[in-house]
Amino acid sequence: MLASPSAPGAERVLVIDDEPDLCELLLFNLREAGLSPESASTAAQGLALAATFAPAVIVLDVMLPDLDGTEVCRRIRAGSVNADVAILMLTARGDEDSRVLGLEVGADDYVVKPFSVREVVLRVRALSRRAGERLAARGSVDAGRRLTWGDLSIDPVRHHVYGGRAEIGLRPLEYKLISLLIEHPGRVFTRAELLHEVWGITADITTRTVDTHVRRLREKLGAQGDVIETVHGFGYRLRER
Repeated sequence: MLASPSAPGAERVLVIDDEPDLCELLLFNLREAGLSPESASTAAQGLALAATFAPAVIVLDVMLPDLDGTEVCRRIRAGSVNADVAILMLTARGDEDSRVLGLEVGADDYVVKPFSVREVVLRVRALSRRAGERLAARGSVDAGRRLTWGDLSIDPVRHHVYGGRAEIGLRPLEYKLISLLIEHPGRVFTRAELLHEVWGITADITTRTVDTHVRRLREKLGAQGDVIETVHGFGYRLRER
């Protein structure tokens, strides 16, 4: 049964996994955490439910019976219906290349099986909070405040980002990442600090999570991409003017 229409969008979580016991375990713990989860056992069911259920977060298994999870992620990102949805990928593939592939096709985070259910719930809640912030921001009135660096301009109230006069479409985590750097000019953030500040988690996961998101953010910023400077051996910071 779907969540009631009154349930806040940021609380809706869709689990796409073909392991019934794992699905039930995740659904139970997500409900206990105050979220409104639904599940699908195939990619086709998951894509259809994503369009009608409108989740804020999708927990997506890579190994599905009818379609690879990375292709599901690609299709979700290619559409406009779930443009801001956060995607947390689950997989038994622990090698670095598979992790990076998941991030490169549009996943926001990545967990390798076997995993701690508590850790997954914490990460989903962090992604859900970001979605809630985006929903609240989109409904706000322009207060006229801007954060700027060169031709890059950020509306911190409505979460809009502009390159010159053109708006740059960023997902919640990408917006949080660039706004954090612009709010703290000159400060070097380590990858661990960025995981904590942007993702809202403190966990021992691959630093490629941060690196892949920074690379993707630079690509979206286009001519303004060099605003993010790599500090080799440490992390990232806002480039000096």
